Amino acid sequence: MTVALMWEARAVPGRGGDLLAWARAQRLDAEPLRREVLRAPQDRVLVITWWDAAYDADLPELPEPDAGLVTRAVHRWRFESVGD
Repeated sequence: MTVALMWEARAVPGRGGDLLAWARAQRLDAEPLRREVLRAPQDRVLVITWWDAAYDADLPELPEPDAGLVTRAVHRWRFESVGD
């Protein structure tokens, strides 16, 4: 089964580049099948990691950034692949 973990945060205005750099620099305890980093307006950063694991597996996730870098708590979602 393939599981995708999504991590999304919104930076303090004007600090989107800092949040993006922070997210890219984070290392996980294990290597996912794939990792993608995206950005969006309003200084938002999204990181998606794909894993060959059960839906409820204990998987490494990105931590919360420093409170001074984000405007709110990180949003996290977990999805399982259902094929094409």
